[in-house]
Amino acid sequence: MKIRKWTRDHTKGLLIGIITPLVFIPVVIFVITWLQNYYFEQLWHKFTLNNQYHIKIITISIISNLIWFYFFLNKERFNIAMGVILATIAFAPYILYIKFF
Repeated sequence: MKIRKWTRDHTKGLLIGIITPLVFIPVVIFVITWLQNYYFEQLWHKFTLNNQYHIKIITISIISNLIWFYFFLNKERFNIAMGVILATIAFAPYILYIKFF
């Protein structure tokens, strides 16, 4: 198996994979508030101050990377898809840090 070198497509996928969950955090909070009849400000306050809410909402927003992954996989842009997966994995240390510290 050949080890591929890092390309611009990997970087594009990494940036897409990091930015997408950050954009989807308010969307996830809005959907949760709409489904459970909370106020957006109330859940946003819990998200910013409570680590348990922080972990749950970030984890749900990371699922949005699956959309990009399958999109680039179907377009056979494997390097960008690999960058998206690497960005998803890059969130793991942050989540573990919040959970245990």
